[in-house]
Amino acid sequence: MNIAVNARHMSATGAIRDYVQSKAGRLSRYYDNIQSVEVILDMEADRSVVEIVVQARRKHTFVAIARDDDMYAAIDQCMDKMTQQLRRHKDKVRDHQGLSHGGAQKMSGQ
Repeated sequence: MNIAVNARHMSATGAIRDYVQSKAGRLSRYYDNIQSVEVILDMEADRSVVEIVVQARRKHTFVAIARDDDMYAAIDQCMDKMTQQLRRHKDKVRDHQGLSHGGAQKMSGQ
């Protein structure tokens, strides 16, 4: 999984980059097929804006945006939004796969 941290209208410190890298590295816990994560840090009118774009297999793209006065709080909020999206997608994929043949026989009582 590739993790890219980009900063717009500001310079990102090493501490912020390390924090983002550690948080983004945990996203693979929620969905296995993540190929790349791009985190965009931005400042607009004294507010921090964080945007996360996750590319997964089969052309699935997930985007989360959060705004806050504190950069670390915006990162945390954005990561929470992204984990919710990834969990929902994983549940949806798992539910659509259906039961295996052995599981269907057990369910019907045969």
